[in-house]
Amino acid sequence: MSQVKTQQMGRLLAAGSKDLIDEVVDALAELNALHIIEYDGTDEGFNLGTPKEEAEEVGKRLSKLRSAASLVDVSGPKKPVSAKKIRSELENNLSEAVEHLLEKSTRLDSVENSLSSLEEEAAVLELISSIDLDVELLSGYSELSSFVGTVNDLEMAKEITSNSLFFSGVSKKTKVIAVFVKNSDSNDTQSQLNASGFQAINLPENGNGSSHILLSDVRESISALSKEKSSISEEIDNWTNEFGESLVCGLELLEREHDILTAPVKIAVSEHAFFIDGWIEMSRSEEVKSALSKSCLYTEVSPFVLKAGGGGHGHSDHAHHQEMPPISYQNRKVSKPMELLTDAVGRPAYGRIDPTLFMFVTYPIFFGMMLGDMAYGLITISLGAFIMSRAGSNDMMNLGGKFLVYIGLGTFAFGYLYAEFAGWEIFPHGHHNPAEALAVFYPEIPHHEYHVWSQSLPFSIELAFPFHRVVSVEDHGNLEHLAVLTIYLGLIHIMFGRLIGFRDVLLYGTDHGHVGFLAAFFEHGVWMILLVGGFIFSYGYIGSKNYGYEVEYMILPGAMIAISAIILLVWTLYKYHGIPFVISLILSPIEAIGMMPSVISYVRLFAVGVVGVKIAETGNVKLFEPMAHAIDHGDFLVVPFLLIGWLAVQFFAWGLGVFSPNIHAARLHFVEWMRQYYDSSGEAFEPFGFRSHHVEVE
Repeated sequence: MSQVKTQQMGRLLAAGSKDLIDEVVDALAELNALHIIEYDGTDEGFNLGTPKEEAEEVGKRLSKLRSAASLVDVSGPKKPVSAKKIRSELENNLSEAVEHLLEKSTRLDSVENSLSSLEEEAAVLELISSIDLDVELLSGYSELSSFVGTVNDLEMAKEITSNSLFFSGVSKKTKVIAVFVKNSDSNDTQSQLNASGFQAINLPENGNGSSHILLSDVRESISALSKEKSSISEEIDNWTNEFGESLVCGLELLEREHDILTAPVKIAVSEHAFFIDGWIEMSRSEEVKSALSKSCLYTEVSPFVLKAGGGGHGHSDHAHHQEMPPISYQNRKVSKPMELLTDAVGRPAYGRIDPTLFMFVTYPIFFGMMLGDMAYGLITISLGAFIMSRAGSNDMMNLGGKFLVYIGLGTFAFGYLYAEFAGWEIFPHGHHNPAEALAVFYPEIPHHEYHVWSQSLPFSIELAFPFHRVVSVEDHGNLEHLAVLTIYLGLIHIMFGRLIGFRDVLLYGTDHGHVGFLAAFFEHGVWMILLVGGFIFSYGYIGSKNYGYEVEYMILPGAMIAISAIILLVWTLYKYHGIPFVISLILSPIEAIGMMPSVISYVRLFAVGVVGVKIAETGNVKLFEPMAHAIDHGDFLVVPFLLIGWLAVQFFAWGLGVFSPNIHAARLHFVEWMRQYYDSSGEAFEPFGFRSHHVEVE
């Protein structure tokens, strides 16, 4: 059971002589075990500690390295490097290299800004050069107003400006004009030009001489700056290759040092003593007390006891009367990648069930039911393995790779169950295809049969192997059977969520302070009764009306159970949620009906997968089969195009298959399942200290 609950936490209080505070900080950093509660400065006689003198210098160096890291795309080494080596590099060539990079980056910004300005100027000069007037002649008159710009209709512009001095030209199909009129005619000319689509050109400032010569000079400057830009970019790329890993390691090491040097600001200190308050995992309490015994005069660890009815909110809930500890997951290995899913929603409140282990089972199943193709499963597993091989010390990449492997295994397993490979059925119903060769991996199917094994179970449940999901019952397939199974799976999954919620309220209560069996019954038991009653009624009604099953006797009992649950739900809303009784009477049936879409939502496990299969199947019919036909008839010229098209469709189907089923599997867990019971108010446990990513801990 330990894997379905988060770790038990305890409150640590430690005090000692002020002159030993540095030793305590070092010990805590090495332990990486205490989630420090930062001192708020409210206790009389205590103040916030002060950072060590070196903190300012280390902060400056850290700031420079962070600036450098923001300029280049770098990654750390695959294996942790010794801290001594990185410290030596920081003291020598790395610091100089960072300064050089920052200088080059500053120059690169300047060059890019200059290039941008010159390119704009070149574009203007190129337009002006078509008029063949010196730049200084285009403006600057006291008695004349000049209009220099582009127009859509050149002939119309000529007619409008017939009583003016008019010049025109064309630059790369863009019509350019220069019009000079008396100041008194300026406003009328402007209005008339606007009718021809006139757009003014911003003339170069302080420009003199021929626009052709100026344009040539600007282009030379652009060429020179472009070469300089390329040279600087190449230098930065070379810098990244040479110092990138050292930069990442240096950042990690300096951040460690800075955290240690500034840690006293989180601790309460008096004139002679210090006081530390925080949370630890109870499994490490003895280890922590032993490590602090040398530098602390007083150390106490008290296991946190959640008060029944106290709810489970985190520190941010100021109205809550009990301060909650942060949430630390159990030490997992195999199921750890699924913590990515739990963190996406928020950690569970203290004492509540941790859904991570359950999602380790159900998420790959849901995903596999949808994608369900052996070829796509192998591709997904391969992608996950590739990411893991490239992850090095990057925990997030490693967990992400494992996650892909898990959903890939689910896809492969259901692909074997469905007998599907790259959109083909391994046992085709009258249509031959290359995937038939994989039939050797299945038991022999009896003659005139379509399954190795099949079984009819109560409540219209039909199981078979292989389970032909894309073929209707009339064609000896299991398409409709899969739809029924997904609804039953939704019913079971939601019921399981309500059972978890029942347990949580029974032991720890609700956010409103209700606790015990009665509260659990009205908060969750009523919904379970509604699910049972709704299922019995629906099965009796649909079975008797549409399929002729002799189950009419189930309609009345199911309706009575469901109506009883709705009546009880009125009391739940009134008593346990504080909703006025009259409004509860109205809301109760609405809330009850709202449970139906949650169950039906699981039909997506059947529908999404069928759509993906049909996309792949279309590529097979429209591209692969013509390619095979072309090979048979010697039309080899079209084969590469058909092959590329077929592969494109397959990878599109796989990419869509990985993306879409993940969205739907996440929705079924985060929305339909978790909302039945989940409280995501837990605060993440963030111990003070260091975990080695790229640099070994000293």
